[in-house]
Amino acid sequence: MSQAEQPNEIEEITGPRQKMPPVQMALYWLLALACLYTLYLAKTLLLPVVVAALFALLLSPLVGLLKRFHIPRTLSALLLLAAIGVPFTLLGMQLAEPAEKWVKRIPELSAQLTEELDEFSRKLSPSEAPLVQPQVKRDEGMRLFGWFRDDEPEPTPSPAPVSSKDSAVSDRVMQGGVELMVKVLGATPAVLAQFFTFLVLVLFMLIFGPTLYGTFIRVFPQIRDKQAATDLLEQVQHELSRYILTVSAINTLLGAITGLTLYLMGVEDALLWGVMVALLNFAPYVGPVIGMAVLCLAGVVQYGPLLAALLPALVYFGINLVEAQFVTPTVLGHNMRLHPLVLMLWLILWGWMWGVVGVLIAVPLLVCLKLAAARLRVLPHWVKLIESPI
Repeated sequence: MSQAEQPNEIEEITGPRQKMPPVQMALYWLLALACLYTLYLAKTLLLPVVVAALFALLLSPLVGLLKRFHIPRTLSALLLLAAIGVPFTLLGMQLAEPAEKWVKRIPELSAQLTEELDEFSRKLSPSEAPLVQPQVKRDEGMRLFGWFRDDEPEPTPSPAPVSSKDSAVSDRVMQGGVELMVKVLGATPAVLAQFFTFLVLVLFMLIFGPTLYGTFIRVFPQIRDKQAATDLLEQVQHELSRYILTVSAINTLLGAITGLTLYLMGVEDALLWGVMVALLNFAPYVGPVIGMAVLCLAGVVQYGPLLAALLPALVYFGINLVEAQFVTPTVLGHNMRLHPLVLMLWLILWGWMWGVVGVLIAVPLLVCLKLAAARLRVLPHWVKLIESPI
């Protein structure tokens, strides 16, 4: 067999190589980059739309179920939004006081951290001895011989100069706290506008979305198998609802157990920390790390710089470890399995593009895309890669 006829090692692993024209490959890369930067630059517009679409997919089966009992879609959508919004509003009112207390503690914690940093900086810098006037002893001798009056004030040593490093550290810490508060206050109007846009979009998608989708399937000639397109939406709605409701129940149970355990330990504002860890657990790997850091800070504030300050974070770590390693994989099963490395890269991507909200919606969005790709039988290798076992 000649050298040209010998099989290539890469072809033995990946199969026969299908050559793609360079122009087509360049167009694919340009299209991918265009989509990526469009999502990044238009996040103010797209973020409420995407979140509302996911929320509408979650609630659409319930609206359809109520429709079978002759309840209008408008009334059922309003009832569902009220049933979800009222408990969260009451919970927010309950947590407003402890949250406000911790917000007020931020300047105190910043000042305390500044003092600790100043002291640490002084310990690291060489000690500066106070300046001694060389004329003090000669002046005392002159006073004995009456050269100066007895009521002349004693010469005082000049104070030691303040280290510029200490003042620089203090100014930097205080400046960081002020910048954070300014950013939060400046982003409040935009967040409120996006929230009200989200509510209106969810309401309209629940009321008018199904008819618009049905018209789209019926009118556009590019969609040949119209029944398959309808079944695709129903399956994605069903699987997404099952996933989000299951994860929400697990996270609620995690928050309740964590809050109850911290309350029995005597930790302040245990309800606030329980709600916090429940919300953060929607972002796998990233959320628990943030929760442990916040609980460490809360432990330091309550117990001081002692080993006991680490107990709240360690307790939460143990509870979260059991949930992440045993409860969630058992309940969700094989169909919702996501590879940890792929999931982490996906979280980083959406966190870079859309911030905290992007991290929270990254996993449901990946589940939707995976289900749609598996149903349409497109990108099967990517679906297997996402579901690959650990």
